[in-house]
Amino acid sequence: MDKKEIQNLIEGLVKKIAADATVISEVDGKLTWYKVEIADGGQLLARGGDGLFALNHLVRRMVEGKLLENELEFLIDVNGFQRKRIENVRAVAHMMAERARYFKSNIEVDPMPAFERRIIHEFLSEAADLRTESEGVGPSRRVVIKYVGGLS
Repeated sequence: MDKKEIQNLIEGLVKKIAADATVISEVDGKLTWYKVEIADGGQLLARGGDGLFALNHLVRRMVEGKLLENELEFLIDVNGFQRKRIENVRAVAHMMAERARYFKSNIEVDPMPAFERRIIHEFLSEAADLRTESEGVGPSRRVVIKYVGGLS
Protein backbone atom coordinates (compact mmCIF):
# COMPACT_ATOMS: atom_id res chain seq x y z
CA MET A 1 0.00 0.00 0.00
CA ASP A 2 1.52 3.33 -1.03
CA LYS A 3 1.09 6.84 0.35
CA LYS A 4 -1.61 7.77 -2.15
CA GLU A 5 -3.70 4.71 -1.16
CA ILE A 6 -3.33 5.61 2.52
CA GLN A 7 -4.37 9.18 1.71
CA ASN A 8 -7.45 7.90 -0.15
CA LEU A 9 -8.32 5.62 2.80
CA ILE A 10 -8.06 8.51 5.26
CA GLU A 11 -10.07 10.77 2.97
CA GLY A 12 -12.81 8.14 2.66
CA LEU A 13 -13.06 7.72 6.44
CA VAL A 14 -12.98 11.43 7.23
CA LYS A 15 -15.55 12.32 4.56
CA LYS A 16 -18.03 10.10 6.40
CA ILE A 17 -17.70 12.54 9.31
CA ALA A 18 -17.41 15.78 7.34
CA ALA A 19 -18.10 15.99 3.62
CA ASP A 20 -15.99 19.13 3.23
CA ALA A 21 -12.74 17.47 4.42
CA THR A 22 -9.55 17.64 2.38
CA VAL A 23 -6.45 15.50 2.97
CA ILE A 24 -2.94 16.54 1.94
CA SER A 25 0.18 14.45 2.50
CA GLU A 26 3.51 15.99 3.45
CA VAL A 27 6.80 14.19 4.09
CA ASP A 28 8.88 15.45 7.01
CA GLY A 29 12.02 13.32 7.32
CA LYS A 30 10.94 9.73 7.98
CA LEU A 31 7.41 10.77 8.95
CA THR A 32 4.55 11.29 6.49
CA TRP A 33 1.92 13.74 7.74
CA TYR A 34 -1.62 13.41 6.43
CA LYS A 35 -3.04 16.85 7.08
CA VAL A 36 -6.82 16.90 7.24
CA GLU A 37 -8.59 20.24 6.95
CA ILE A 38 -12.19 20.30 8.18
CA ALA A 39 -14.39 23.37 8.70
CA ASP A 40 -15.66 21.89 11.98
CA GLY A 41 -13.17 19.40 13.44
CA GLY A 42 -15.05 19.24 16.73
CA GLN A 43 -16.08 15.62 16.31
CA LEU A 44 -12.46 14.48 15.97
CA LEU A 45 -10.88 16.98 18.34
CA ALA A 46 -13.36 16.81 21.24
CA ARG A 47 -12.11 15.56 24.63
CA GLY A 48 -8.46 16.31 23.94
CA GLY A 49 -8.38 14.76 20.49
CA ASP A 50 -9.67 11.29 21.38
CA GLY A 51 -11.38 10.96 17.99
CA LEU A 52 -8.17 11.91 16.21
CA PHE A 53 -6.16 9.37 18.21
CA ALA A 54 -8.77 6.73 17.39
CA LEU A 55 -8.60 7.63 13.68
CA ASN A 56 -4.79 7.30 13.74
CA HIS A 57 -5.08 3.92 15.47
CA LEU A 58 -7.79 2.67 13.10
CA VAL A 59 -5.90 3.61 9.94
CA ARG A 60 -2.64 2.19 11.31
CA ARG A 61 -4.39 -1.13 12.03
CA MET A 62 -6.02 -1.17 8.59
CA VAL A 63 -2.73 -0.72 6.73
CA GLU A 64 -0.19 -2.44 9.01
CA GLY A 65 -0.25 -5.78 7.19
CA LYS A 66 -0.02 -4.11 3.79
CA LEU A 67 3.10 -1.99 4.38
CA LEU A 68 6.76 -2.69 4.79
CA GLU A 69 8.12 -2.13 8.32
CA ASN A 70 9.89 1.13 7.47
CA GLU A 71 6.80 2.63 5.83
CA LEU A 72 4.71 2.70 9.03
CA GLU A 73 5.87 6.19 10.01
CA PHE A 74 2.79 8.29 9.38
CA LEU A 75 0.55 10.56 11.39
CA ILE A 76 -2.88 12.01 10.73
CA ASP A 77 -3.39 15.61 11.83
CA VAL A 78 -6.66 17.54 11.88
CA ASN A 79 -6.53 21.33 11.59
CA GLY A 80 -2.96 21.38 12.99
CA PHE A 81 -3.99 19.83 16.33
CA GLN A 82 -1.29 17.11 16.38
CA ARG A 83 1.50 19.48 15.33
CA LYS A 84 0.61 21.93 18.13
CA ARG A 85 0.43 19.08 20.64
CA ILE A 86 3.86 17.78 19.58
CA GLU A 87 5.33 21.28 19.87
CA ASN A 88 3.86 21.59 23.38
CA VAL A 89 5.31 18.21 24.46
CA ARG A 90 8.73 19.23 23.09
CA ALA A 91 8.51 22.52 24.99
CA VAL A 92 7.75 20.60 28.21
CA ALA A 93 10.65 18.24 27.49
CA HIS A 94 13.01 21.17 26.96
CA MET A 95 11.84 22.90 30.15
CA MET A 96 12.14 19.73 32.25
CA ALA A 97 15.55 18.93 30.75
CA GLU A 98 16.81 22.37 31.75
CA ARG A 99 15.38 21.83 35.23
CA ALA A 100 17.22 18.46 35.50
CA ARG A 101 20.46 20.16 34.44
CA TYR A 102 20.01 23.09 36.82
CA PHE A 103 19.22 20.94 39.86
CA LYS A 104 21.47 18.05 38.69
CA SER A 105 18.75 15.58 39.63
CA ASN A 106 16.03 13.38 38.17
CA ILE A 107 12.84 15.12 37.03
CA GLU A 108 9.53 13.29 36.54
CA VAL A 109 7.19 14.50 33.83
CA ASP A 110 3.43 14.20 34.38
CA PRO A 111 1.85 10.93 33.14
CA MET A 112 1.12 10.87 29.43
CA PRO A 113 0.22 8.51 26.60
CA ALA A 114 2.91 6.39 24.90
CA PHE A 115 2.96 8.61 21.80
CA GLU A 116 3.86 11.68 23.86
CA ARG A 117 6.45 9.78 25.92
CA ARG A 118 8.08 8.71 22.67
CA ILE A 119 8.31 12.34 21.57
CA ILE A 120 10.21 13.20 24.77
CA HIS A 121 12.55 10.21 24.42
CA GLU A 122 13.35 11.15 20.81
CA PHE A 123 13.68 14.87 21.57
CA LEU A 124 16.22 14.28 24.35
CA SER A 125 18.03 11.33 22.75
CA GLU A 126 20.97 13.51 21.62
CA ALA A 127 21.56 15.07 25.06
CA ALA A 128 24.89 13.72 26.36
CA ASP A 129 24.19 14.73 29.97
CA LEU A 130 20.64 13.33 30.19
CA ARG A 131 18.98 9.94 29.93
CA THR A 132 15.25 9.27 29.74
CA GLU A 133 13.28 6.29 31.01
CA SER A 134 9.60 5.49 31.28
CA GLU A 135 8.40 4.40 34.71
CA GLY A 136 5.07 3.38 36.15
CA VAL A 137 2.21 1.27 34.85
CA GLY A 138 -0.86 2.06 32.78
CA PRO A 139 -2.25 5.58 32.92
CA SER A 140 0.32 6.62 35.52
CA ARG A 141 3.27 5.81 33.21
CA ARG A 142 5.59 8.80 32.95
CA VAL A 143 8.99 9.85 31.63
CA VAL A 144 11.80 10.42 34.09
CA ILE A 145 14.58 12.68 32.83
CA LYS A 146 17.76 11.62 34.58
CA TYR A 147 20.79 13.87 34.91
CA VAL A 148 23.93 11.80 34.30
CA GLY A 149 26.44 14.66 34.12
CA GLY A 150 29.02 15.10 31.41
CA LEU A 151 28.65 18.69 30.30
CA SER A 152 29.31 21.46 32.78
